[in-house]
Amino acid sequence: MLFLALAAALTLQPPADAIVTPDGVSMQVLVPGTGTAHPESSDYVRMHYTIYSVEGKKLDAVVEPHIGTVAVSKLSDAWREAMMQMVEGEQRRIWIPDEMILDTDLVAIVHPPAIPADVAAPPADAITTRSGLAYKVLVPGVGDKHPSRRSKVRVHYSGWTTDGKMFDSSVVRDQPSEFPIDAVIPGWTEGLQLMTVGEKTRSHATQK
Repeated sequence: MLFLALAAALTLQPPADAIVTPDGVSMQVLVPGTGTAHPESSDYVRMHYTIYSVEGKKLDAVVEPHIGTVAVSKLSDAWREAMMQMVEGEQRRIWIPDEMILDTDLVAIVHPPAIPADVAAPPADAITTRSGLAYKVLVPGVGDKHPSRRSKVRVHYSGWTTDGKMFDSSVVRDQPSEFPIDAVIPGWTEGLQLMTVGEKTRSHATQK
């Protein structure tokens, strides 16, 4: 699906049959989506979008081949309200009075990884290294080869603060990260060197 090929040319005023919210925001479905699931405030969404001024000047855009991934909770009030009514594959236009016009294509709804039950502190069966790093193997890897401090690795990861707030996740972006092991915080540098390919671990470390 090419988001650039919208079902209707840009119009600065909403049509008479547009959906109007109590706040005066107007919306129109340009292309119906599929399925019945709607994003929730705790979800992330992958989308294409174009933002116009009320005069029709393009202000910003993320279109194919690029894609934007954002937490629904981080969207503006009007955008979030519209997004939570959409389904995957839907294209919708939003007129926000005196502010902007938004064209949005909801590509995918992404449910974030569940907050670990032991996010606040390491479990009793965690292994603790001399440095104080605590870790637990969740899924064993293959082989016995470990990366060195000078290795470059390609990983999927999610990170939470001890109060359960996720601050980053390659899983949500659906894009593994690649970096030199010694370019991250010391606890992660140490933990990665203990792993093998295919292994999944959970570690508790402080950033120093």
